[in-house]
Amino acid sequence: MEAIKKGTTIQSLEVGMSVIESIAKQGRPIKFSDIQELTQITKSNLYKYLNTFTQLGILYRNKDTGEYVLGSKLIEYGMAAVDQENVIDRVSPFLHEINVKSSNTVLFSTWTQNGPMIVKDFNNNRGLNIGAQIGTFLPIRSATGKVFMAFMEDQKIREWKAKEFIQISSEEISQLEGECESVRKKEIAFAREPLVSSVSSVSIPVLNYKKQLLGAVTVVGFSEFIPQNENNELSRYLLDLSKEISGSFGYR
Repeated sequence: MEAIKKGTTIQSLEVGMSVIESIAKQGRPIKFSDIQELTQITKSNLYKYLNTFTQLGILYRNKDTGEYVLGSKLIEYGMAAVDQENVIDRVSPFLHEINVKSSNTVLFSTWTQNGPMIVKDFNNNRGLNIGAQIGTFLPIRSATGKVFMAFMEDQKIREWKAKEFIQISSEEISQLEGECESVRKKEIAFAREPLVSSVSSVSIPVLNYKKQLLGAVTVVGFSEFIPQNENNELSRYLLDLSKEISGSFGYR
């Protein structure tokens, strides 16, 4: 994420948010003494923060036990954020940046019942026909397909996997499953595209705060310009940007 200059933030707000975060991480009602131990804020200051947040509805204090939990106002804010969360709009500036940086086609794909589908593309070089456009379903052996196989919940993709596996050998299935283990760990996938010969792709996942897959960002181009491992300069750039993109959806 973009670095914020020192001295341009309000420290008391940062401290207050650290209190909220400490309570949220516990996932259960928590007493004042426990909050004080977690935050190391002086008792007098902590009382002020907790009283203010309780008054605003950001926290709720149980009158009988004195324990604190997240309040209704935070739930309201969270629901508003979900309703306003337009993944494509939020991801598009990053797609444009990658397109300019790599000079290759950049795709964003989301999940459908028929498999991952391209929903957005950036391509300065329209002369390059990669056999994929908005509405195209991508195969499981593509870099995008590997990302979805690696990060989608298994029950959601079971039928898609069964359908795709019919078209490849048991040896290829075993190799693909091994690759997907690596994709889960490294959060980047590589492939020589099955759609068009001489074309390769590299893909990164877009994850939310629950580590759920929202989609995949994929760079596609002639094989000589597309990396085949994570040590390439473009790969490292994509891995760094992947953290920023997913970070905008709360992933850490």
